[in-house]
Amino acid sequence: MKDQPNSSSFSKVAIGPEEHDWKGKWIVHPLDMDTFNADMKKKSDCDRWTMRRSLPLFRAHLSALTLQSILANDDDSLASALLVVSGLGSFRASMDGVPLSPSGPIDPPFTDYSKRVMYRGFDVTQFLTGGKNVIDQSHVIGITMGSGWWDHRPVPSSIVKLGLLPRGPSTVNAQLFLTTSKGNVHVVIPTQDKGSTWQVSRGHIRESDLFTGEMVDLDVMSSMEGWDTSSGWAEVVGNTESTPSPYEEVNKWIKPVPYRTDVTLEQRVQEMAIKAKAMDRAGKKEFPKSVNSASPIGYLVPSEIPPVMSVERIAPDEIQNLGGGRWLIDYGKAMSGMIHFDEGLPEPIVPDEYPRAHGFKAATANGDSFITVIYGESLEMTTGDINRVLVAGLGLHDGGPRHKSKSATHTAHTFCFPDDHEAILSQRDVYVIPKESKKGKALYAEARQSHFTTHSFRYAEICCTAEPPKNAHALLYRTAIPEWGTFDSSNVLINGGYELVKNAMNSNLLSVQSDCPHREKLPYGGDLVADSPAALHMYDMSAFYKKTVNDWLEAQWDNGAYTETSIWQDLNDYAGIGHGAGETVWASAPPVLTVRHMQHYGDITLLQKSISHHVKWLDFLDKYFDAGMEIKGYDKELDEYTGQKSGLGDWLAMRSRDTYLTHTAFVMASGRCVAYIGRKVGLASVEDKGMAVAKKIQDRLVHLYMKNGKDNFDFPLGSESHTPGPEMGLYTRIVPGEKRCIVLKNWFRRSGHTWPGDEERLFIKEMSEEDKQVWIETKELTKRGDEWAMGWSQWQGFNEGIFAIRYAMKTLSDMGYHNIALRKAAGVGMATPEYMMSHNATTMWESWWRSEDLYSRNHPMLGAVAEWMSSSAAGVALYPTTTGGKKALFWPRFPKSATTLEYASAVQGSLGGDYAIAWRFEELPSDKSEYNSAVVKIRIRLLIPPGNEGVLRLPLPSSESTSVSIRHSLLMPNVNDARAVAEKECSSRRKARLGFHYNWNYDREKNQWVKHLTGKAIGTPCESFLFQQSLDDASWSRETEITHVMSQRRDKELSPGLYDITISNWQLEKEVEGTGRIGNLPEYYKSDDLAPYCSDATTFEWNIDDASHII
Repeated sequence: MKDQPNSSSFSKVAIGPEEHDWKGKWIVHPLDMDTFNADMKKKSDCDRWTMRRSLPLFRAHLSALTLQSILANDDDSLASALLVVSGLGSFRASMDGVPLSPSGPIDPPFTDYSKRVMYRGFDVTQFLTGGKNVIDQSHVIGITMGSGWWDHRPVPSSIVKLGLLPRGPSTVNAQLFLTTSKGNVHVVIPTQDKGSTWQVSRGHIRESDLFTGEMVDLDVMSSMEGWDTSSGWAEVVGNTESTPSPYEEVNKWIKPVPYRTDVTLEQRVQEMAIKAKAMDRAGKKEFPKSVNSASPIGYLVPSEIPPVMSVERIAPDEIQNLGGGRWLIDYGKAMSGMIHFDEGLPEPIVPDEYPRAHGFKAATANGDSFITVIYGESLEMTTGDINRVLVAGLGLHDGGPRHKSKSATHTAHTFCFPDDHEAILSQRDVYVIPKESKKGKALYAEARQSHFTTHSFRYAEICCTAEPPKNAHALLYRTAIPEWGTFDSSNVLINGGYELVKNAMNSNLLSVQSDCPHREKLPYGGDLVADSPAALHMYDMSAFYKKTVNDWLEAQWDNGAYTETSIWQDLNDYAGIGHGAGETVWASAPPVLTVRHMQHYGDITLLQKSISHHVKWLDFLDKYFDAGMEIKGYDKELDEYTGQKSGLGDWLAMRSRDTYLTHTAFVMASGRCVAYIGRKVGLASVEDKGMAVAKKIQDRLVHLYMKNGKDNFDFPLGSESHTPGPEMGLYTRIVPGEKRCIVLKNWFRRSGHTWPGDEERLFIKEMSEEDKQVWIETKELTKRGDEWAMGWSQWQGFNEGIFAIRYAMKTLSDMGYHNIALRKAAGVGMATPEYMMSHNATTMWESWWRSEDLYSRNHPMLGAVAEWMSSSAAGVALYPTTTGGKKALFWPRFPKSATTLEYASAVQGSLGGDYAIAWRFEELPSDKSEYNSAVVKIRIRLLIPPGNEGVLRLPLPSSESTSVSIRHSLLMPNVNDARAVAEKECSSRRKARLGFHYNWNYDREKNQWVKHLTGKAIGTPCESFLFQQSLDDASWSRETEITHVMSQRRDKELSPGLYDITISNWQLEKEVEGTGRIGNLPEYYKSDDLAPYCSDATTFEWNIDDASHII
């Protein structure tokens, strides 16, 4: 309602009972339940969904007499009261009109609801014990419902196959536990159909869908104010007879009915397994024909993760009048969430013609008033409108104004396609007031926000009003996990790349880690394998990833196959080896994530629970992998293999993909994971089994990828052009130790190439001759035949897909070529963060190339580079063999030239506290032309939390005169104060927009791209709190010289504390040139000096306790 906050201030959330302690049953609006009856089968899914599209409200009455009777019989007082609730699709609970739930749109968290459903517990003791005469008062529990992932609009799509998800009518299960001072426990007002006070009615939400948005009836919302309070309570007055429209059933309170279904879990699992080809039809069990076809509901468990909440509130950057009553709001960065109208909406106007997708034909025909809000993450370049195509839910669109990739009628006859979306499934909220409303248009001032949907957006169009809404703030929603990792540096482009990833990650944590927050919203295994190192750096993912692994364990087929997504969607099974398995890399996410979870959080119970499942997966691979690969056309010796056959591989790389390598390497990774877990839980037989598989596959890859005699780790017919390649073989320790340096050396022979993409070609045609000439001089344009073309670089930008980007960056930095990794991260031109930011990006794109009609612009899939920034560019990461995050590796590496980077810092959180590092060049010359030749000092600060430990690893000295000393703080200074000061200083710098400073705008009158100089916050350089003056003034020990640690490549063990390290006489030097932006590096592959880290080949073997290099 109008005065309620956008997020509940109620904070007492508790853990409730085991399922066997539940007396509550799932209850439903009777008319909703009827739509799943067999006699309704004559109606289409869409017609039946339309009958229940108006969402229900549930409520129950706790009388004063009931409470008094319990306490009188016990001769006792009330000690505590715990309300436990779950609701499918989504719910929000209230008591006496006070919101209990946080305002998140997805609760319970997304799982396979036919197997496992989470509930939340709310400590409501204060309602029943606080205040005078509270024992004499009655109370009302209210539950507002949304569709969520349970009862979505049944729009068919080849991307998200909603029909494969469990489905039923909106339903609630709840009860209240009252505990007296003597410990007696009473269960009251459980959700039941008989003998309970529960009621149900239609409410103010006419429609709610995670993809298509929400419709709110403001008149109903106002007229039902107080429905969840004692003053608004009334006994049942309605009946169960259906009216012509569910909207006519609002505020008619009737008795709910029990949730009913004849479909068993066994039956549903069998049906899905047969569809997935994880089960042969010959073994099919026959079940009775279902009369009630709703999906079964799984067992109840306490919520395993924090709720989805509003974690950031963002003011508009700019409001633009588009004319005709349409307003465009730019919030400055992309996110997942919605707008909160602090002061409501202005009254609507009726334009001569509604702009595309802002109309509401049914309301117009009825004389109702309405306001629409359309959300999007970018603008359509030829119209200036929101680009709805790029955020089209389920991928359903007609191509948009510029890209006629599909016919204009493509979605016109799509089953259950929403009215008024005009051929593009859009993120659209509607606020409506019927013409019969007594309060009329004044009710728009009471509008605040949508309830059970989220949108991916930076921009929002509001239509149609004479003036824009006042104080319309964007709310960023995600699962409320702690954010504990940071990175900063002096380089705007590197910082910007980190922010692109973090903003995209923040947008894709809505109870699952998704690919994009608009088109699919699904948890893909490949994305998790690629991104989880970055997520584990940025957040405390302990509960979140444990829940994720549990999701996959429940999804595992009986034959041992893991699925591609944690809830099977039959999306890319064609790319796997069959029998229900997802693509091998994607399906290997569960064991990989389990190992990474152990490294960071040390949760042995997750290993114990999952080990049998992972062994089953390994057995499945042993049985089906080789034969499956042959069926897919891979010959055993790869004598006929030319790359990129069936499989997803290094997805969305600029190069062709080596799908055999990724398929096979992840079988090796699964074996290593099983061995690792077997070692940790003390099962020697499991350890041996995993190691046997891992070694067999590693030997196979070494044989196949080294037999060409070129020492380049490539398949026999390869031409050093596929990805991943040497970088994967080196990082994952597949390449034999004695060959690692020659393989590394030959890797530098690889070059980039020109790019023929449509958008890039059009951009060149539509840029000025002056700008084009600048790009020719900077080598951002290269001839492709007779035309100028953009190109992707191997060594001055990115070309790798979602996996190889991590392997490439970490391999370069770890093996002595950190300068090249920095040059890739700080590169300019196509396939770099600079390219994305120059096109106004604030979140990572799905592809390195620009897409106006397909690929998402809010997609963390390529985000592994962010973990490299903290671990390599700054220099802090968990030690490879640690468990529970108890030990960190401090390994700062520095550029050859200070022109690339002058300082960097990072924080890596752990359960024991934050590790932190900061380094900077000191005594730099005032003349920056000497940044390639000066002798300087390097200052490093390290922080190790109490109870943890660290290992210091320094790079090799730059000259014989280089020396190193270390000292520690005798008394720990106030680090928190230093942190607060640094954050305030950084905030001021960001407000001054000292980051990335330009972007390309499309001049629609001239049909020309124009470079616009403008300050931005993204990429703003900030120095670490570790270099605050207050820490400089700390009481320090005497310096101890440790030059031998650097020169002898020895690790130094460090105990908890604050350390200050000085490297003196560090020689800066000029970076290597190479053969141009899309060329290679002959300075390295022609050099007799293989690498600075090649003296000891034995250190290159994979260690069974090493979680970092498993894959």
